[in-house]
Amino acid sequence: MTSDQRVVVIGGGLAGLRLAQRLGPAAAVTVLGEETRAPYNRVLLAEVLAGRYAPEVTALPAPGPALRRGVRAVRIDRTDRTVLCDDGTVAQYDTLVLATGSNAVLPPLRGLFEPQGRDLPDGVHAFRTMDDCLALSAALRPGVRAVVIGGGLLGVSAARALAARGAQVVLAQQGERLMERQLDAEASALLHTHLTSLGVEIHTECRVRGLRIQPTGGPGAAPPAEQAPPAGQARPATRGGTRKVTGVELADGYRLEADLVVLACGVRPRTGLARAAGLDVRTGIVVDDHLRTGDPHIHAIGDCAEHAGQVYGLAGAALEQADVLAAVLTGGPATYTGTRALTRLTLGGAENASLDLAAFGETTALPGDDVVRLADATRRTYRKVVLRGDRLVGGVLLGELSTVGALARTWEGGEAPHDLFHLLTDDGGH
Repeated sequence: MTSDQRVVVIGGGLAGLRLAQRLGPAAAVTVLGEETRAPYNRVLLAEVLAGRYAPEVTALPAPGPALRRGVRAVRIDRTDRTVLCDDGTVAQYDTLVLATGSNAVLPPLRGLFEPQGRDLPDGVHAFRTMDDCLALSAALRPGVRAVVIGGGLLGVSAARALAARGAQVVLAQQGERLMERQLDAEASALLHTHLTSLGVEIHTECRVRGLRIQPTGGPGAAPPAEQAPPAGQARPATRGGTRKVTGVELADGYRLEADLVVLACGVRPRTGLARAAGLDVRTGIVVDDHLRTGDPHIHAIGDCAEHAGQVYGLAGAALEQADVLAAVLTGGPATYTGTRALTRLTLGGAENASLDLAAFGETTALPGDDVVRLADATRRTYRKVVLRGDRLVGGVLLGELSTVGALARTWEGGEAPHDLFHLLTDDGGH
């Protein structure tokens, strides 16, 4: 890539800004960021909601003039190599990078939307953006009844943060256990116990059927007229103001009273632009080992990208993909072979009552695998690793993470652990 080649990045999040940073100020890079806020790290949103961090703490490094804030790309013309933006401007590219991220999944709950509408009832919040976080934070007060729908990483983080702010929290998880994608049954049970100690009421194997909604506009009040979105664009979820959530209905008929409902049902890659442009889209935008789509002038990175059948949706993978693509665009020999992702979370509580957890690789053993566990009920610690032959393929640690660095390095390097028990003890990382 030469300095006069035009690189347009659609997406002003972690992946897009990391790429612009790696390409450097001499490169002709334009980043189109849809949010009007200064860029921030989404990983820290739960800490903002919990009141541990001010929003300013989440700021990403200043991107400089490369970033155009509050500009949404609406169409890609692959023939002319242009991007049409919602403000009427056109960005010409030699290389286009899709870093469009992902959207919060809004489940098909009865009462969530009115027919033909996309207005969320008052009191119902997604938990994906800083605006979501601040709106939810503004609605909190001690004793408010909050129902979190979803018991994955996002739902657990939200439930812990709400409890820390004095809310009465109920967490409804459709699966058998909390964080079932990352944790085994034993670790999930410990997490369940910890959240319960923080005052969170947990319902697993619990499907939410719908919301209980109360009109707030008074007798005869009509909802505001809706403006149709531009052709080919989805109508964004907004807040209506004439409907208020009062509870949640479960599939078994049980009802939970609620002043707030938090939708933490996962995320879905944003692929609409790529699909409309005729690119190969499955779960995400399909890319090869150079993070290139079927169009040699278009690449994709971050939450929206699918490599070798895998969509990661994790900050570590987004950063690694951005680094690899920067090397590719500057003529380096780099290739992307996938990310070995480690999930790490701190669940705060009262003094000396926080819980740290980390999970990596395959935490559920296959037939023939060896499993080593160390548990200490008094110290509330749990450590487990899964071995396949002489290779470490995964592990879970709760309560004490001093050895996670050494274990992760062994796992990432595909090495045979020389002294596994040393790696599992407190001094294993030193």
